[in-house]
Amino acid sequence: MMIFLTSLKSIFGIIFIIGLGYILRKRNWFHDSFSANISKLITNIALPASIFYSVLKYLELRELIKLSDRLLYTFASVILGYIIAFLMVKIFKIRNGRRGTFINAVVNANTIFIGMPLNIALFGEESMPYYLMYYITNTVSIWTLGAFCVANDPIFNIENENKGKSEFDWKKLLSPPLIGFMTALLFLLFRIKVPDFISSTLNYIGSIVTPLSLMYIGIVLADAGLHSIHFDRDTVLALICRFIFSPVIMMSMIMIGNAVSGEFTELDVKTYMIQSSAPVFAVLPILVHEARGDVKYATNVVTTSTILFAAVIPIILSII
Repeated sequence: MMIFLTSLKSIFGIIFIIGLGYILRKRNWFHDSFSANISKLITNIALPASIFYSVLKYLELRELIKLSDRLLYTFASVILGYIIAFLMVKIFKIRNGRRGTFINAVVNANTIFIGMPLNIALFGEESMPYYLMYYITNTVSIWTLGAFCVANDPIFNIENENKGKSEFDWKKLLSPPLIGFMTALLFLLFRIKVPDFISSTLNYIGSIVTPLSLMYIGIVLADAGLHSIHFDRDTVLALICRFIFSPVIMMSMIMIGNAVSGEFTELDVKTYMIQSSAPVFAVLPILVHEARGDVKYATNVVTTSTILFAAVIPIILSII
């Protein structure tokens, strides 16, 4: 019961802010162009600042080197997740505009805004080094292949009808969030000190990412209507992959790791299982909007996975 209450607490703030965005939009506080402006602000300014600040705050080169062997298994689970996601897109014929969302739902989780506070609440501060190994993997995955899949998956339209299909734009791989992440890694590896006033400024700017992303989801829900929250085939498939396939893949990698080296501790296992089961990351609808994809589908997947997460965590913990 306590675990269930803890998981509920971890998502309460998220659901509340989504609801706030919904209510304010319904009361016409926001202009029709507001959501598009939020999208540009977050993608091009706030997210790069947030990622840069978070990497330098939460990562230490010493811990990174000490636990680097864990990265082999977390990255292996992500790679296997992408393979399964791409196969499912083909097998189930996920349509254009939804493919990028579906792939990200299978592989990438909300590790920073839900995963981290829940991990600390359940396992304490001593779990942070293990959490950071998954955080690195998840962050790299989101802002490389994850963002690339979304950026190159617009809804099929007249503009590309003559070409027969949408074309990959390799320039989209270098997104502002990825540039922010790579820059932060360089600062970390070369031990470049960021002045406190710059760090605090980036923190202020980056702190708007989560609340605005969640309000954006509420605005989309208000425009689409609450009836848009539903469990169609593509959403159900994404949720099954997020809450079943992803943890199973991670557990398989842990079992292989234990067979090879036997270095995975109980805290290792619990941390990686919880993080691999976290809901879809909240910024996804923003990325889909920028790519002209199916925003309603992305919003539905994020919302339903966040709500169901409270029930999933006790089940995962009882298994491990």
